[in-house]
Amino acid sequence: MRSLPGYQRPALRQELPHEGDTLYGREEVKHILIIGNSAAGITAAENIRKADKSAKITILSSEDYTGYNRCLISYLLAGDIKEDKLIYRSKSFYADNLITLQLNKKAARIDPKKNQVVLEDKSRVDYDILILANGASPKFPEIKGIQKSGVFGFRTIRDALGMLELVPIAHTACILGGGLIGLKAAYGLKKKGLDVKVVVKSSQILSQVLDKYASEMFKRRFTENGVEIISGSDCGEVIGNGDAKAIKLDSGKVIACSLVVVGKGVKPNIGLLEGSGIQCDEGALVNEYMRTNIANIYAAGDIAQTYDPILERPAVNALWPNAIEQGMAAAQNISGEKKAYAGSVGMNSVQFFGLPVISFGITRPLNEGYEELSSRDITNDIYKKIVLKDNIVKGAIFVNRIENIGILLKLARLKIDVGPIKDKLLRPDFNFALTRDLAYDKEEFYL
Repeated sequence: MRSLPGYQRPALRQELPHEGDTLYGREEVKHILIIGNSAAGITAAENIRKADKSAKITILSSEDYTGYNRCLISYLLAGDIKEDKLIYRSKSFYADNLITLQLNKKAARIDPKKNQVVLEDKSRVDYDILILANGASPKFPEIKGIQKSGVFGFRTIRDALGMLELVPIAHTACILGGGLIGLKAAYGLKKKGLDVKVVVKSSQILSQVLDKYASEMFKRRFTENGVEIISGSDCGEVIGNGDAKAIKLDSGKVIACSLVVVGKGVKPNIGLLEGSGIQCDEGALVNEYMRTNIANIYAAGDIAQTYDPILERPAVNALWPNAIEQGMAAAQNISGEKKAYAGSVGMNSVQFFGLPVISFGITRPLNEGYEELSSRDITNDIYKKIVLKDNIVKGAIFVNRIENIGILLKLARLKIDVGPIKDKLLRPDFNFALTRDLAYDKEEFYL
């Protein structure tokens, strides 16, 4: 477990407060401050307002947009939707709910002793309760030229709009990274008519969410649609005099391009917490009530490191649905409803060039003790794989026939022994009814 300067390092998750107390019932809460205006922050604000009509709620956003859906920016890039379709909450939402939204306000640090957030412009904002919902940022490699004009992350509307400005004058786009972010950018730019090359350091694309077989299915689909996948290579330099004009691979090969997208994953924005005393690992550590080790500071969304019931350890699962659930959980506990969050799971759902896939949990077990069940229909591009350990579902990949994978996810979350129906899990007609003889609380399944 790493620790930035000034951080305390918890030995165990249990060191974080677990009693679930809130400031409600003990003293009047005057001001709830939320850093971050995306899924977690907006959900928290909305649900706190439902529970408390009088509390002052302020959201600080480093961007200049009202709430929008980050999951849809690849469709904006591809031209599948217009910019207005990304809006998640309009300006009227904030006014109707008496929520003060401050745009272009970036938090620089937190002063828990004074209950203040210090902004980049040196001004301070007081709070009674603070919710960290400031998300994550793209991981940029430390290579020469990475800050040149024409190099983008792929996280915000501004990223997508910046790329679209270059599309009319760009011929080739190079994508650095073969994960979900990079491939979404590749898909969008290809649909805009560019020559797209994806540079992947590892031997396969989507290596964090798919196994080798499923990865090859998607590599074929991208290649068939004109996207070049360059595996086993990495970018060592972005070349250009101010503007990006080419990239140089570690092999020495130079590829001309005027648009570069960095798609090497994201990192939680925990730099803000340096010196605050808030316990961190990959993200801000929280207990089951979404509270940090400081009693009046909560965290939710991509910055939060929550318990993962499949991995059986705290993890950052930076996904939109998880952020909404965590924002809701934080709001409930802040509002006095003691309710434990069940934990987050890494689950991804995406479609590229007509081929859909959903995966969750452990898809490429590296240790002994796991059992892998799989079925393939090569003619129809269908692939299913389920990973078990001691007859407990630990992960799954469904390609092109994705129905009912949600049932497997629920079985995994509840750690239900699927031994009695193991031979039925891959059947095309697998459904909830086939689980009726398993030993579990049927009502709990729907919670």
